[in-house]
Amino acid sequence: MSSFTHPHHLYLFAMQNGKKKLAYGPSPEAAYEALKLRLTAAEMRPILPDKYQEITQKELHQHVHELG
Repeated sequence: MSSFTHPHHLYLFAMQNGKKKLAYGPSPEAAYEALKLRLTAAEMRPILPDKYQEITQKELHQHVHELG
């Protein structure tokens, strides 16, 4: 399938320590699930799945300092 029929977005998920985790997917739920594939359970615990911000690729450089 073409990625044009199912666009993906960048999401910044808030963490308990004030930092943010970057994820990519067609929806916030799918992006969160993708994080589960690459992070351990301990690394997932501080991520708040219901607190996220959708950003564009152009905006990413503005948020680099927030990533953790």
